[in-house]
Amino acid sequence: MSELEIAGCSKYYKKNGVPMCALADTDLRVENGRFVSIIGPSGCGKSTLFNIIAGLIKPSSGRILLDGKDITQESGHVGYMLQKDLLLPWRSILDNVIIGLEIRGIPMKEARKRALPMLKNYGLGGFEYDHPDALSGGMRQRAGLIRTLLYDKDVILLDEPFGALDAQTRMQMQNWLLEIWKDFKKTILFVTHDIDEAIYLSDEIHVFTHRPGKIKATIEVDLPRPRSEKTLMNDRFLTLKKELLLMLREERVSSD
Repeated sequence: MSELEIAGCSKYYKKNGVPMCALADTDLRVENGRFVSIIGPSGCGKSTLFNIIAGLIKPSSGRILLDGKDITQESGHVGYMLQKDLLLPWRSILDNVIIGLEIRGIPMKEARKRALPMLKNYGLGGFEYDHPDALSGGMRQRAGLIRTLLYDKDVILLDEPFGALDAQTRMQMQNWLLEIWKDFKKTILFVTHDIDEAIYLSDEIHVFTHRPGKIKATIEVDLPRPRSEKTLMNDRFLTLKKELLLMLREERVSSD
């Protein structure tokens, strides 16, 4: 497992020749093996931060550290899954989930050998040779997450992976994700707009302000694990939900 540190990162873009701040100075540490969520208003810089961590864009200031090593503007150090599954329609599910292994130079035969047990163990047994259009939205997201896991990085970024799913499927996927997190002991940084989802999954939650985004508050989720649907009715869960709703409401009001 690895510890991720965001140290003083900001990002400015030019709009009509004028600098616009998408992400204000941000400091954040995600400890080994923790499940940490980020919530905030739309456009507050959450996805910008993820792209900086993944090395896809350069921060205007600050550094990204992984176990103390500077990885700023370097790709390939973390797993990264977006809301869209981005499965290739012409490849089978098996051949979709091994793409990361192929990029790393693993021969296809060996990559398939590694992937098959994971597909069987985590709900896609019997669908290995189907194509993405034969799968439901939840199953496609399972395939996307298995692909990210097979890339085999200690830190995984998940950017609203369940945002497009219906409520029942979403709950199933949340429980499935918690099972995988327990089994693989990854460090997870998770973006969501859903307060219930953030509380249910997380060890801690960082609340972002309206643009330019910066951390407004950090909430420790002191709910026992393992969690189940009963957790949603826990008095502490409801207290945390009220607290977070008020924080986000303040940001909506301040942006009007």
